Amino acid sequence: MTQCKIDHPEGLSPCAAGHSARHIHDGRSSSAGGGHFVECRCTKTAKHAAPDAALPSWRQMNRPVRSTRKAVAHVEPDNVLQFKLTIAEPATKRTRVRASAQGGRP
Repeated sequence: MTQCKIDHPEGLSPCAAGHSARHIHDGRSSSAGGGHFVECRCTKTAKHAAPDAALPSWRQMNRPVRSTRKAVAHVEPDNVLQFKLTIAEPATKRTRVRASAQGGRP
């Protein structure tokens, strides 16, 4: 048999789906598709020539998702006044006054 399982005293971290992982050494030459890889039921790493290269690859594939930072609410200080700085003031609605009410022509 060309493949053998390598046991680690500290154990391997499970995959993102929770499956247990195992380190496998394929005894064939690298040109024939041999090497070290870590696999579970749903995924596996690429084959590596060195046994120490397969473990970081597995950890990188299955590291926990980073949580997003909470947005910090912008707080205005109480002692600052802000004025509307616009080029033109907004047009106010004009009311028509009847001419007869002011004594002019109707």
